[in-house]
Amino acid sequence: MAKAASSKRGGAKGDATAAAPEAPNRATNRERPAEPRRREADRAELLEYYRQMLLIRRFEERAGQLYGLGLIGGFCHLYIGQEAVAVGLQSALDTSKDSVITGYRDHGHMLAYGIDPKVIMAELTGRQAGISKGKGGSMHMFSVEHKFYGGHGIVGAQVSLGTGLAFKHKYSDDGGVCLAYFGDGAANQGQVYESFNMAQLWGLPIIYVIENNQYAMGTSVNRASAEDQLYKRGESFRIPGLQVDGMDVLAVRGAADAALEWVRGGKGPILLELKTYRYRGHSMSDPAKYRSREEVQAVREQSDPIEAVKRELEKAGASEDELKAIDRQIKEIVAESADFAEQSPEPDPAELHTDVLVESY
Repeated sequence: MAKAASSKRGGAKGDATAAAPEAPNRATNRERPAEPRRREADRAELLEYYRQMLLIRRFEERAGQLYGLGLIGGFCHLYIGQEAVAVGLQSALDTSKDSVITGYRDHGHMLAYGIDPKVIMAELTGRQAGISKGKGGSMHMFSVEHKFYGGHGIVGAQVSLGTGLAFKHKYSDDGGVCLAYFGDGAANQGQVYESFNMAQLWGLPIIYVIENNQYAMGTSVNRASAEDQLYKRGESFRIPGLQVDGMDVLAVRGAADAALEWVRGGKGPILLELKTYRYRGHSMSDPAKYRSREEVQAVREQSDPIEAVKRELEKAGASEDELKAIDRQIKEIVAESADFAEQSPEPDPAELHTDVLVESY
């Protein structure tokens, strides 16, 4: 077989052959993260998880009502049933340096990240006071201040963008990790695997989170995916994966701790598959006829993430009156956010011409 000619550099004296960088030996890189342990939480921590998940549940219920009244336009994807994923993972982040990016089912993530419910609801209703000035709506919220980079309507697009955020963390050596969420439907998109390849080649600090709510838009993951054990999807790129009970906030938090230890230890990307379930349709316009009411009710009764934490709290000595008081407080916060949104003005038409470019060229 003919030998490839080596490229010469150095002009007329071009006798120095450019040496290619030595490729790392990945053949021995088969280390696996330890199996995560379910978080042992004290009463105060359990109360905080309960409060955050209940806030997401009540907020999303109210958003569904406002959509029915015509106050929220376009698409609206509710997070009801999946609350343990966002709360369990984001409670482990360092908000001073870590970044987050997700798809269009994003309201719950923003609430778990501590963003004011008023500006989220105002964004849903397209008001000037919204976190994206009413321009993003349900699917395209964004907050550089909170290192929350969307809210993306293109299925799977956030995975490549999240890989870019992780590259930024490594390039600037800021110690940050990117958490990139996507769903079981997006797990079949081509750009996801291009991103996996680059992330592993460059050893990027990123946690890929597959929120497997079983149905993508309306097709069961078992019918749509040849490999339906989605935590294995990174194996051909030597990215380890863990499968987690996404209906148990303590299991999710334990997995978050294990994943962050792996990534912050300089071992490159990791993939988490969170087995969860959405109670509502894919969006508010989805009648969800691809599954039975009995199936949804069975999950609610057996695996509801909020009821699970409530039981843990009762074991820890929390009284029924204490938990009811939290529910009343959350309902007041949500009512205030809805009132704020309804009373806020719509954007000035001149806003159409702002935020088009970062600067003029």
